[in-house]
Formats: sequence, C-alpha cells, structure tokens
Amino acid sequence: MKLGLALSGGGIRGIAHAGVLRALEENNIKVDMIGGTSCGSLVASLYAMGYSPYYIYILFKKYAKEITGINMVTFATGLNSILLNKKLKISGLNTGEIIEKIYDELANKKGIKKIADIKMPIVIPTVDISESNEYIFTNKIPKKNKRFYIDNISIGKAVRASSSFPVVFSPCDFENHKFLDGGTLDNVPTIPVKQLGADKVISINFDADVIDEQSNIMDIVMKTLDIMGNKISEKGLQDSDLIITIPSDKTGLLDIEKIDQCYKLGYETAIKNMEKISELIK
Repeated sequence: MKLGLALSGGGIRGIAHAGVLRALEENNIKVDMIGGTSCGSLVASLYAMGYSPYYIYILFKKYAKEITGINMVTFATGLNSILLNKKLKISGLNTGEIIEKIYDELANKKGIKKIADIKMPIVIPTVDISESNEYIFTNKIPKKNKRFYIDNISIGKAVRASSSFPVVFSPCDFENHKFLDGGTLDNVPTIPVKQLGADKVISINFDADVIDEQSNIMDIVMKTLDIMGNKISEKGLQDSDLIITIPSDKTGLLDIEKIDQCYKLGYETAIKNMEKISELIK
C-alpha cells in the first residue's frame, strides 16, 4: 500500500506540515509520495529531498525573515501604494528570488539540481497567469496530459513559482510562463498526488479562524483566503481518504513569530488523528 500526502498552502502556517511529518515518522508511518502547494511546496520539496521534519522546522526558523522579506506594516503600506497606482506593473512587494536561491542551495547539498533528480515522487502545483492554466512540477510525468507537467525546472524555481502569492510576491518567470501561487487553482493537491500512484492520500489543510469584534483587517484577509482555498480545493478534498485540519489560531500570512506554535499545532493535531491514520493504512 502506497501512502501519499497532500500539503495545502497557508502562508507561514505551512510549517505545521513539518510537525505532521514528524508525528508520522515517530509512529513509523512511511510516506511514499508527496505533494505541496505554495507553503506546502516548501515543506514537501525539502522532505522529498531527504531533510528530516525537525530540520525543516529549523530551516524555517533560520530563513523565515529572508523568505518573507516584508513585515505586515510594510505589506499594508506597499499594498496601499499599489492600489493608488493606476499604472500597475506585474510585480509584487517581494521578487521571491531569495526563495529560489535558498532552495537551490539546499538542493545542491543533496546533489539535486532539478525536480527530476528527486527520488521520492513529488508534485508541486502552480498557475500560469497568462494562460490561466494549472501546471504541475513533478519528477514523474504521467502518460496522459503531458503538456501541463514540467520536470526540467530547478527546485528553487519550482517552489518559488508555487509560492508566488499575488501582490506579496512577483510572478515567477520560467521559459514562456509567468507563474503564480498554485493555491489559485489547487490549494490541496490531492488529485495530483493520487495520479502519482498513491493508494491512499491524506490531505492536510487549515481551519479558518472565527471572525469577531476583536478581529483586525489581516484576520479578515486570512479568513477570506481560507474560504477561497477550501472552496477551490473541494474536489480534491472529496477525493481524499483522510483530511486532517489544523487549527490556525489567528496566524497571519507572514506571521513568522508564530512558527514554533504552528509547528507544534501540526504535530499535536497529527497525534490526535493517529488512530484514524493507522486504520487508514491497515
């Protein structure tokens, strides 16, 4: 029985996926193939390359400020400037080049240049903003619909493309494509993971916070993104054999101060669901 894991996007909350992977390893549950969208791709790619869940957590803590590149004050100021500029360019508040650089360096340490070099089957969704089509970066191109699969891309470029959240990050150029965040069309890549050959797929997504009188504008933004992401991923979630939903605890898109908390939530949520996971793989 081959087990697949589909990791959703969700900003800095994505480090919770490493906590889930840690819980699975501690319970001797082997993941045979993996997929990740946006921040999920940051974790999925590292794990597929052979980095341990705990080391992934350490890497997030080390590089979080460089990867996000902006704080929420800068984000609000920059967004206001963009909205007031009538001659908008296809750009964002962060180029995303640092993500590409860091991940290429981490891949090189494992002797990996392109996604095709990774041994564990992996899928990373992205969206071409010019074509309005979903593309899948993978090391295992299926026999059908080959047009929308790419395997000749570097790890850094792949995760950068899938993580290029609109406005926050600029589109990622690759060949004739302009790629944006994969969560635009596929926030939980359950179906692509199944197409890798998984017999069972566990999908990991995030719960949406409750909006109340104490909520601020970013809480509302995150709530909106969660609603959109879950709606977009309805088909994929329906095809999941098990869905594990991690509480978000009002964690903002770039709220790097909550990395420890998110990692712990991912681990604890997986442990609480371990009986269901064990039943699934029997």
